[in-house]
Amino acid sequence: MVKVSLKQQFPPLENGDRLTCYEFERRYQAMPRHQKAELIEGVVYLASPLRFESHAEPHGHIITWLGVYEASTPGVRLGIEPRVRLDRDNEPQPDGVLLITPTAKGQSHFSDDDYIEGAPELVIEIAASSVAIDLHDKKKAYCRNGVKEYIIWQIFENKLDWFSLQQGEYVSLEVDANGIIKSQIFPGLWLSISNLLAGNVQQVLAVLQSGLNSPEHQIFVQQLSNQNSGGH
Repeated sequence: MVKVSLKQQFPPLENGDRLTCYEFERRYQAMPRHQKAELIEGVVYLASPLRFESHAEPHGHIITWLGVYEASTPGVRLGIEPRVRLDRDNEPQPDGVLLITPTAKGQSHFSDDDYIEGAPELVIEIAASSVAIDLHDKKKAYCRNGVKEYIIWQIFENKLDWFSLQQGEYVSLEVDANGIIKSQIFPGLWLSISNLLAGNVQQVLAVLQSGLNSPEHQIFVQQLSNQNSGGH
């Protein structure tokens, strides 16, 4: 019997292909592992190689910020570029997600093959060449599927938007008098946008530490602990 490889069985993914999630996953598994592909509203998008200053470095800064929050908040997990099965037409691979674990009553879960199924509480996208996708089709898909907060950092425009899902629509969270945006889903997750845009990571983490020291974060940690233990 002649063995047929996955690459021979399935045609390669191409930008603009219109597929179901099932067909998308079959073809994706046959592709080289270094190639990033997403299915957004039933359309395939292949990512370009990442440049340092326009993606890789900003990505590192925002993941550092989120990682410190995760380390201080049991019951919360951070993922970098995970595959997310949102619905039959959408399998994005966002730059980052922050989620409440299933045992702490989060709204997503992990499949048997280790993908995220359902909507993480917070999704982050670093937008350079993909601005149109991230601001339109991806935003619509995240909103429709119940991603509670969506951060999109537009590198070339030097702009960051933080959206909160309210009554089925995304509303921009505003900075306070100190120039800080505070998450409504993750108490204590505070961000100084001006310092992040300026690359001042030390000050970004100092502001975050103030959030981690806040009473609301301490209450949140206790709530997550109670949910994990089955308490009330």
